[in-house]
Formats: sequence, C-alpha cells, structure tokens
Amino acid sequence: MSTLAPGPLAAAPIGGSAVETLALAGRRLRHLRRAPGRLIGVVLNPMVMLLAVGYLFKNAIKAPAGGSYQEYLMAGIAMQVGLASIGPTAISVALDLKAGLMDRFRSLPIVRGSVLVAHAVGDFLVSLAVLAVVCAAGLAVGWRTHGSPLSVLAGFAVAAGFVMAMVWVGITIGLVVRNIESIDSIGALVLVVCTFLSNAVFPAEAMPAWLHPVVQWNPISAVSDSCRRLWGNPYVADGGFPGQHPHLVAVVWLAVLLVGTAWLSLRTFRRAAA
Repeated sequence: MSTLAPGPLAAAPIGGSAVETLALAGRRLRHLRRAPGRLIGVVLNPMVMLLAVGYLFKNAIKAPAGGSYQEYLMAGIAMQVGLASIGPTAISVALDLKAGLMDRFRSLPIVRGSVLVAHAVGDFLVSLAVLAVVCAAGLAVGWRTHGSPLSVLAGFAVAAGFVMAMVWVGITIGLVVRNIESIDSIGALVLVVCTFLSNAVFPAEAMPAWLHPVVQWNPISAVSDSCRRLWGNPYVADGGFPGQHPHLVAVVWLAVLLVGTAWLSLRTFRRAAA
C-alpha cells in the first residue's frame, strides 16, 4: 500500500506547526530589524500624544475625579500602541503578497495558517517592546500604578490582548485591501477616529451628549477603563453597562475581534491559495 508525501495542504503535527510558526516569526523579526523605518510610526504616535497631551498640556486638562491626568491618559496611550500597529502590519502583509512571497510559502509543505500566525507573533512581540518603551516614558512624566501587583499584571495582560487583536486587524486589512496607499490612509484614519471617539484621551462627559453611547460602547473605551481600574488610575464610572462592567465588555470585545479577524484572515488567505 503506497503512502502519500505531505503537500502544501497536508495537516502537520502540532509540534511541526509550532516549529514552522517560530521559524517564520524569526524571519519576520529579522526583516523588521533590517527595515526599522516601518515601525517609526508605531513608536512616534503614542509618544507624541503622551508628551504633547500628557506633559506639555497637563495643566490645561482636568483629570476625572480630581486625579492625575497623566494617570488617566496612560491607558489610552497603551491603546494607541495597538492602533498604531495596524498600518505597518497591514502594509507588510500587502508587500509580501505583492512580491509573491506568500505564493512561495504556499508551495512549501507547511501549514498555510502558520504564515499568518508567524506574522502576528512577530509584530506582536515588536509592539510589546514598543508598549514597554511607552510605559517607561509614562513613568518619566508622572504615571504611576496603585493596584496590587496581580492587578497591575492583569492590566498589562488586557493591554497586550488589545495589541494582539489590532495586529490581526492589520493582517486582515492587508489581505483584503492590498493597496499600499489605501492601507496607509485607512491606518491613519482608524488611529485618529477610534482614539477620539473613545475615552482614551478625554472622558465621555467632555463630549456632546449624542456621542456618549458611541464612546461608551467603543472597544477602546472598555479596554482603557479596564486597564485604568486594574492599575488603580482615575476613571469615570458612568451609568451605562460598559462603564459599570468594563472588564466583561473588554473581554467580550477582545474575543470578538481576535476570533473574527483571525478567522477572516485565514479564510481569505486559504481562498486566495486555492
């Protein structure tokens, strides 16, 4: 009885898939090291917001509940790291598609999903490093945490979950849009609109009343409030369900974003390879 050699669509053992993913993630990190310019925006956007709003104009903005505005702002700056990651991730995926690199990967006897997972892992690790740099800058301008060590770690876990979700959003945009100019515009628009239609920088009560439901149900608002409470930073406990249950809303939003974008990305990639 003859046996079939594994082809590109063959199922690989779990251990083999992990090795493939790590090898491709290492390639992604080496590529980023040779072309660090793509990551400038990921670092600069949250840093400029932190230094401009959280330091230069800190005395012009009143923090909720009379607390420190730098401490209120820091959770929103952490969200900006995730939002700023969307554009570079999407552009890298689109460039790989344009250069035919994805086609070469498809011809190899590897699990096709490992290509996208490796992209996600590589960009996630880089974004975590950026998040660490931004948090260090936040400490320098006056941000402090006041929760227990376990609570503070949980806050960073929520922030990391948001970063991973945004990386998958970037992968999805890169696979669906593919045009570099369009991706650049979409990434900038998402960064600005999603930031200022949430409570990342200013509380919902500072905005027009008709915008309050939009701000309250914005996933960025839920994740920001969850981080603020876990870090012991100032927050506004409004009367809506998201304001009263930010941890629950944040977890639900992150699960929906991660599962939805990962499924759509893998489906789009496999259909393109068929």
